[in-house]
Amino acid sequence: MIKIKHKSKIDEDIGFSKNPTQNNQRLLNKDGSSNIKRKGLSFFKPHEAYNSLIFMSWSRFGVTILLSYIIINIFFASVYFGLGVEHLDGSKSSTALGGFFDAFFFSAQTIATVGYGHLSPSGFITNIVAAFESFLGLLTFALATGLLYGRFSRPTAKIIYSENMVVAPYQDGKGYMFRLVNLRSNQLIELEIEVLLSINVIENEKSTRRFVPLKLERTNINMLTLSWTVVHPLEEDSALFNLTSQDLIDADAEFIVMLKAFDDAFSQTVHSRTSYKATEVVFDAKFSQIINPDENGVLEIDISKVSDYQTI
Repeated sequence: MIKIKHKSKIDEDIGFSKNPTQNNQRLLNKDGSSNIKRKGLSFFKPHEAYNSLIFMSWSRFGVTILLSYIIINIFFASVYFGLGVEHLDGSKSSTALGGFFDAFFFSAQTIATVGYGHLSPSGFITNIVAAFESFLGLLTFALATGLLYGRFSRPTAKIIYSENMVVAPYQDGKGYMFRLVNLRSNQLIELEIEVLLSINVIENEKSTRRFVPLKLERTNINMLTLSWTVVHPLEEDSALFNLTSQDLIDADAEFIVMLKAFDDAFSQTVHSRTSYKATEVVFDAKFSQIINPDENGVLEIDISKVSDYQTI
């Protein structure tokens, strides 16, 4: 365990408590989400439904919508089948399975308000069920459309960070560095970045976790057009001065990165976060060149090589 230099500014807590981490556990996942488990909640969480549907991956969202559509149609098909397939005019199936499929496809036509005309309800109860399903279909598709629009219109930053942080030569000494680029072709302006060192320390013979803001070569840039190599110079007043890779691992160190920028396309402020564990810091290395002029002298950047580095 190490001690923080007295000159280093220390934040008591940034929202993760002062409990020391163990077993190389992350406080912040690589995608920027907090690595915290929440307990004591009921199995059904209606208050989380909107957030879950907005923030889940596109693949999960698509599967959720598809399964919901199938389950609703199966439910109404069961209702129609229970009332009797003979109440669906146009159904010619002679088997129970065929009758159920007729009821299922009638439900699919009704909930979408398509109404091809091949199948139609007969009888008061069956018409009531069909009318209710049509009403539910209007609300359901309106909700799905709103969620789809919300996912497309939500301003997000698509920032690619280098997989590793490197300790490379910087001016007359060394510096901790990581690199980032904008995956999208939109313009990010007025970028601001902050890097915090989360580290276990011994204070009053007790292990605790401290958060130390790291002094950066540059904390903001006007526009991110190419790449940005963020540098923490290793000066004598740095909390990382003279620390080895093993020192960082023993102290379960983690570098928490928080980026804020203004998205010119959405005209809104966007945020991005990530972190680097001590095991992801490579000493005596430097990033490979990814910006070069083409045959016409125009600068081009190879985003696929943002994480490439070479040892020195």
